[in-house]
Amino acid sequence: MGRYPDIEPYDHGMLDVGDGNRVYWETCGNPHGKPALVLHGGPGSRASPGLRRYFDPDAYRIVLLDQRGAGRSTPGAADHTTDMGVNTTAHLMADLERLRAHLGIERWLVWGVSWGSALGLRYAQTHPGVVSELVLTGVTTGSAPEVALLTRGLGKLFPEAFERFVGELPAGERDGDLAAAYNRLLESPDPDVRERAARAWTDWETAIIPAPPGSVERFQDPEFRRGFARTVTHYWGNDHFLGDGEGDSEGNDEGVVLRDAHLLKGIPGTLVQGSLDLGNLLGIVWRLHHAWPDSELTIVDEAGHDAGAVGDDALVAATDRYARGG
Repeated sequence: MGRYPDIEPYDHGMLDVGDGNRVYWETCGNPHGKPALVLHGGPGSRASPGLRRYFDPDAYRIVLLDQRGAGRSTPGAADHTTDMGVNTTAHLMADLERLRAHLGIERWLVWGVSWGSALGLRYAQTHPGVVSELVLTGVTTGSAPEVALLTRGLGKLFPEAFERFVGELPAGERDGDLAAAYNRLLESPDPDVRERAARAWTDWETAIIPAPPGSVERFQDPEFRRGFARTVTHYWGNDHFLGDGEGDSEGNDEGVVLRDAHLLKGIPGTLVQGSLDLGNLLGIVWRLHHAWPDSELTIVDEAGHDAGAVGDDALVAATDRYARGG
């Protein structure tokens, strides 16, 4: 099956969302088709052309955007003068609502990858009337335990890379919240400190994917690297601006998204996850699936955070089915 062929947008623009921010958006496919919103990862990545290909262009009106501060949206997080105080999950969800109104869309399918899955889940929980279905991959919920795993926890699996990662921090910052500590470096007035921190952060992300050092092409772009690292650590160091979870009956901190999974009732969902995605070590996607009866879960064997060709097939099958109303 695979993804659909490459397509180009038939419309695009910059939407003023307030706070001095303008968000880049584009629409592809059939202008009269079923609306679908695509949420990229990061936080701080961008909407890549490949994300358009998960939808039948004859059946869907595909909407992509670069989230606030990312990609073609302005001002970019790579600019040290950009105010990150107006870049939170609440701001991003408000931007989605402004874009939906701007495009005259009543309801849309929401497709999200990685951080985009957490954003899509919380958006559906807080705006259930405008989300027709959810299709999510590389699933995360933005909880504190997930952040702790992806920073300090994976140090046991990647000890050499972890030693380099924490070694870039001041000695007094190495035992606390690593994302918050890196964010303080990335907000330094010294550009050399910021650049060194951005390189160290993206080297760690490359190590835990895992991928050969230097093989993640986008991290070779200094501007992307600075904006991405600044945005990720801004969110990770602040509980993704989701608030604290209440914990489950056994006292586990589950985070807001998983805690509020019951709010997804009535929204059909498809979850596609690689079996070797290291985020699975906490069982988050499994717990989400079982707390959300309207969801289906596909585990792709021997695949990581990117579920690969088999995952692509499952994602396309889901959007095809939802286009038919099933």
